[in-house]
Amino acid sequence: MDSASAALKAQGAVVRGLMRLGPAAQLRLAGGTPTVRDGQTLDPGLQLLLKLMAMAPQPEMERLSPVQARAGVTDTRSLIAAPQLPMASVIETTVAGAEGPLPARLYVPEECKDSTSPLLVFYHGGGFVICDLETHDAPCRLIAQHSGCRVLSVDYRLAPEHKYPAAADDALAAFRDAVARAEEFGADPARIAVGGDSAGGQLAAVTAQQALADGGPAPAFQLLIYPVCDFAEKYPSYHLFTEGFFLTEAQMDWFGQHYLSAEDDLNDPKASPLKAGPLAGLAPAHIITAGFDPLRDEGEAYAAKLKADGVEVTLRRHSSLIHGFLNFAVANRTSHDAVCEMAGVLRAALAA
Repeated sequence: MDSASAALKAQGAVVRGLMRLGPAAQLRLAGGTPTVRDGQTLDPGLQLLLKLMAMAPQPEMERLSPVQARAGVTDTRSLIAAPQLPMASVIETTVAGAEGPLPARLYVPEECKDSTSPLLVFYHGGGFVICDLETHDAPCRLIAQHSGCRVLSVDYRLAPEHKYPAAADDALAAFRDAVARAEEFGADPARIAVGGDSAGGQLAAVTAQQALADGGPAPAFQLLIYPVCDFAEKYPSYHLFTEGFFLTEAQMDWFGQHYLSAEDDLNDPKASPLKAGPLAGLAPAHIITAGFDPLRDEGEAYAAKLKADGVEVTLRRHSSLIHGFLNFAVANRTSHDAVCEMAGVLRAALAA
């Protein structure tokens, strides 16, 4: 192990230890005064984690190349890494993409190993530019364990090497392939859901819309975790949480610049699902937002649109959490509880 890796490992051990402290101790270490904005109080553990990140600042993502940004995400992940949750099996596989096979990973929880089970086709977040199967390994294990669903994580093509609509086209192709190969994946073809976080939540929403439009197999359910819903408009939460809460407005602009090519892309429903026409007949959805998140209001606006169009939808705002809490669940208790809750909703929605 080189010195940089050793230092990162040591820092990670300190961070994980601090995350195990009680809320009162965490708040004291974070400065003693709760962070309150828009009538919401930030979780003390996340307030401390954000302070620790600020004390060891990384270059702003928007000043990096995509390759550099991807390496930075790997370093951040190692700070909060935890022992892997055991699964009955974790299978490296491929699924069809729009222009060729895509790497994928199938998580089979213990309760599903001997039976045909529901399946969640999962698309990772990362602004369409960063993240991969590894960055979302822990969240997929946690969702699988608590939902009683197999989880098929899809490594779609990233921008800027593959510009819009490559990711959206891959997401739909992967879903169709999962349905066609349901028996191979041990899945009940009538209980295949789509889901994801941030950019992945957008891809899940777009996949559900496209599946409805083309008349082919459609998802049974949508699990949309703080999804990107509108590249064309910045909602009030952008101004409330411009910076200082993990995801920043500047980062979102950087992601959009790398993913989208033309002004017209902003209003295309495959990039901005809120711009879609009437969506009656769409799969039921559970939309999760975070209180301290620039994307909060557009996610909630999408929930309102689905409801107005007659789609069965539930909305859950976790008011004390930040964007990216899915990836902090291994370290932060409140984030962990939020992920277990959404997994429980998925379990109930796909119950036989």
